[in-house]
Amino acid sequence: MANLYYLQPLLDQVTKAFAVGTAAAGFLVTLLQIGYGFGLAFLVPLGDLIPRRRLVVAVFFASAVAMAAGGLVHSYLVFAILAVVIGMTSIAGQILIPFSADTAAPNRRARTVAILMSGMLSGILFSRSVSGVVAQLAGWRSVYFGAAVLLGIEGIALAILLPNEQARPRRKLSDTLLGSIRLVRTHAQLRRRGLSGGLAMATFSALWTTIAFHLSAAPFNLSKASIGALGLLGIAGIAAANGAGRLSDRQHQWASSLTAAIFMLFGYVLLLLSGSSLLIVALGMFILDAGIWANQVTNQSIIFELAPQERSQTTSAYMVMYFGGGAVGSGLAGWIYEMHGWMGASWFGVSLGIASVIVALVLPPRLPSEVLHVDGSHYASN
Repeated sequence: MANLYYLQPLLDQVTKAFAVGTAAAGFLVTLLQIGYGFGLAFLVPLGDLIPRRRLVVAVFFASAVAMAAGGLVHSYLVFAILAVVIGMTSIAGQILIPFSADTAAPNRRARTVAILMSGMLSGILFSRSVSGVVAQLAGWRSVYFGAAVLLGIEGIALAILLPNEQARPRRKLSDTLLGSIRLVRTHAQLRRRGLSGGLAMATFSALWTTIAFHLSAAPFNLSKASIGALGLLGIAGIAAANGAGRLSDRQHQWASSLTAAIFMLFGYVLLLLSGSSLLIVALGMFILDAGIWANQVTNQSIIFELAPQERSQTTSAYMVMYFGGGAVGSGLAGWIYEMHGWMGASWFGVSLGIASVIVALVLPPRLPSEVLHVDGSHYASN
């Protein structure tokens, strides 16, 4: 997951290295998320078809090659193409989460997912901090070279340590790749959770597409390392994710979903009103991250109950909607920031928070009439 976020604290340096504007630099974040969406749509579903152990190892090695190439190129266009490839090969976590959901006891499934989400969130948090510090000391390209080495080592470790899986029913490749579309059409709850998650990711992406520009300018004038260090405020998300997991295992998804949305709205309100106070900016980021990751765990605890035999395809469908929202959020935020500055971008974030609260209030987390998929072939949903 870190591959998707190394770039965010480095946007100011990348803007200068490629001699492009802030909107073009912000678009690189959008391309990472678009690539991630392609990976979710076409690679993650393969976990229901071929052994996830083999798939994850291949993805790690492909990602290592893409990151090394990203550190070498000097053309904005080539780097933009590589951003899509890097995004596509950063989906290992979304292959492993369905595997964990398959093996967890039903009354601990949400907490198991929360633990893995906490690990992914930790990677995201430290990716920003590490990339900021490394770029400050050795330039932004060294971040990509270092990541490539770590990915290669991790691929070797996973090849040795990951267990084999139980055999799954044989499926056609076409059915597997199209299964995510079928699940979205069949399950209203999956569409609802996709909307909720898409809004949350749009909020997250809007913040991190613009915050580096805002904090590197007056009155803050923060270094890249300091901006990256602020990413550690997302540690709130780890606690929030585990809390949401416990609430979801106790069937309190509505409370968890609404609380998460309120946190996202309140966090961006603080950012809007922060003025020249770095303390208020930090508090807003802390609260916002808590809401975003609580939302994610709640949503995944719900969707994993919809089609137990096809959790990779369910994950694919949800995460495409999730990162589709992120791509829209980062693209619009970069454009709004260039046109209207930090205040315009903050109002955009507040509007996303309001939409999240409305969705949490209007769309219930559970549908009593929805029938769970248990045999790999039949669905029923309102």
